[in-house]
Amino acid sequence: MPRVLDGKVIAEQVRENLKDRIENLRSIGIQPKLVVVLVGDDAASASYVRSKQRMADKLGMAGDVRFLPVTVTQGELIREVEQLNADPTVDGILVQFPLPSHIDTEAVLAAVDPDKDVDGFHPYNVGRYATGSPVIWPCTTAGIYEILKRSDISIAGKTAVIVGRSQIVGWPTGQLLLTHNATVIQCHSKTEDLRKFTLQADILVVAVGQAGLIGADDVRSGATVIDVGINRVDGRLVGDVDFESVQEKAGAITPVPGGVGPLTVTMLMHNTIELATRRRGLEKWGR
Repeated sequence: MPRVLDGKVIAEQVRENLKDRIENLRSIGIQPKLVVVLVGDDAASASYVRSKQRMADKLGMAGDVRFLPVTVTQGELIREVEQLNADPTVDGILVQFPLPSHIDTEAVLAAVDPDKDVDGFHPYNVGRYATGSPVIWPCTTAGIYEILKRSDISIAGKTAVIVGRSQIVGWPTGQLLLTHNATVIQCHSKTEDLRKFTLQADILVVAVGQAGLIGADDVRSGATVIDVGINRVDGRLVGDVDFESVQEKAGAITPVPGGVGPLTVTMLMHNTIELATRRRGLEKWGR
C-alpha cells in the first residue's frame, strides 16, 4: 500500500513547535518580526502575502507588509530594504517576487542584510550552503527536509536524484541533502536519458514545472518521491509526477496539492524565528 506523505499534517506539527519557541521568546521580551515588501498590485502575489501575514498573526509573531507602487524605482526599493535592514525590531525581510521588469532582481536580493534574509537567497547565504555551512535554507527546500525527517525517511547513505536545478528549489535541495550525507545526482533540462538517473533514486525530488514528467516507468520500486511541481491542467492542480501511476510503485509519495506546498509558508515562519534567535545569540545555529 503506498504511503502518502500529508504535508498539511506535517506543517501543523512544525507550527506547534514554532508556537512554543515564539512563546519562549516573547517571555523574554522578543517578538519575532517578518516584513514583506510587495511591489505592484498583482492579485496572486497579494493573496500569497496575506496568507503569510495571517499565519504570522496566528502564531503570535509580528508581521508587516510594505506596499510599493509598480512605478517604484530600483533605487527607491533598495532604500526601503536598507531601512528595514537598519530597523532592530525586524528579524526577517522578504521581497515578494516577481518584481517589475525595470528592477534588477539580483541587485535587490544583494541589498537585503544576510542576517535578515528569510528566503535564503542572498549571495552570502547561497555561498554558505554551497560549502555545507549552517545557514537559512530556502523555504521549499526546508519544507522538503521536514517532510523527510518527520516521516522517518533516512537520508544518509541514500541516493537522492533531484530533477531541476533552479536557485529557488532544485539546486539548494541538492545541497541540503548532500549536507545530510546523501549521494546526490542533479538532473536538469540538458540531462540525456533522464530515466537512467531517476531509476537510481532512493529519494526522487522533482521540481521542474512540467505536468506528468515522471511516470511509473521512471521510478524505482519503493522509492520516496517528493513532487514540488505545481501545474494547472484542465482546471486542476497537478504536479510534475503522474501521481496515480507512481503511487502504486513508490514507497512514499507527496500529493499535489497537499504535499510540499503547505510547508512553504510554515518554513518562512520557521526561518524568521531562526533569524530572530541567531541575531541575538540565543540558540545554536544550524539544521
